[in-house]
Amino acid sequence: MSENKNTVDKSQEDTLEAPSHASEQEVAAGKESLRTDADPSKKTLTHTPSVVMKELADTAAKREPVPEARPATKLQLVSRSTQIKEASLATLFFICAFLAVLGVGLIFAFVAWRAFPLLSEIGLWNFLTGTQWSVADNTFGALPFILGSFVVVGGSLILGVPLAVLTAVFMSEVASPRANAIIRPAIELLAGVPSVVVGFFGVVVVVPIVSALVGGAGFGPLTAWIVLSIMIMPTITTLSEDALNSIPMGIREASYAMGATKWQTIWKVVIPAARIGIIDATILGMGRAIGETMAVLMVVGNAPQLFAGISAPISTMTSQIVLEMGYSSGDHRTALFGLAAILFLISMSLVLTVRLLAREQTKKTKKPKKGGGA
Repeated sequence: MSENKNTVDKSQEDTLEAPSHASEQEVAAGKESLRTDADPSKKTLTHTPSVVMKELADTAAKREPVPEARPATKLQLVSRSTQIKEASLATLFFICAFLAVLGVGLIFAFVAWRAFPLLSEIGLWNFLTGTQWSVADNTFGALPFILGSFVVVGGSLILGVPLAVLTAVFMSEVASPRANAIIRPAIELLAGVPSVVVGFFGVVVVVPIVSALVGGAGFGPLTAWIVLSIMIMPTITTLSEDALNSIPMGIREASYAMGATKWQTIWKVVIPAARIGIIDATILGMGRAIGETMAVLMVVGNAPQLFAGISAPISTMTSQIVLEMGYSSGDHRTALFGLAAILFLISMSLVLTVRLLAREQTKKTKKPKKGGGA
């Protein structure tokens, strides 16, 4: 068997040598290819290009056929029921927002309508600048109550805002988690204390202290400032802490990288960055102070007179409305509705003023600086 194979190989080699026009290199390549085919163990990567191409074609033919790409499925459309639900929710949300705005408008319209008869009779200017309030003489001037409200609100903000903001800074930037676990629940509990309870605290505790310090009976603006500052502190503290916590940590790290100390970073970087949130917290605290009734009624003195000192009794718009609404009638009741309308406008004006200031500050912050480097 081997002899026959050798004979065939020999004859093939002789055949390759036969053509006279073939070069010696081609003959040698042909002989080598025949030897390799005869002995598979000696196959190498030295095949001629034609043989290599043939092997690649055979390999590709043996491969499994690639499955055809499935056609892209169409996106499933939202069902009709889902569309109805989403439209219903959008309508519900719109109705809720519209009712909130409508409620404010209706309240103001009702108060203004009830106050219009007296204001049209004596005039708005005379009502605003009048200094006498006498039911017996049918004389109603709102200036003492307007000034009293501004005095009480301003003093409570002067005392309460720094205390609340510094407490928020301590909780956000300085205090340990263990300290926050004690301070935060105490502040939240203080926010839930009813105003009448705070008023009792003012009458029993604060009034004697104020009386001993400044003289008099102890009822007056100073007592109201202390009581109201306690009442607005939880609101301003909580919202200011949220504003401070919203500042990214990268801003603090950048300040530290510039060589600033912790206190310099808090005072010159963190607090200015949270300014808008602190202003919003002050707005809500201001609304709480100017609308507070029971606590102010118990400690302010309720005297319809102009401001004469921190220890002299005065009255505010809210306390006067509550004090006299129960037995009022006719022009007297109309005058009280006039006080309510003025209180409403003052509240709206304060909120609008602070909002405009915050908007201007935001525009200045976002405005690019001129002459910057390339």
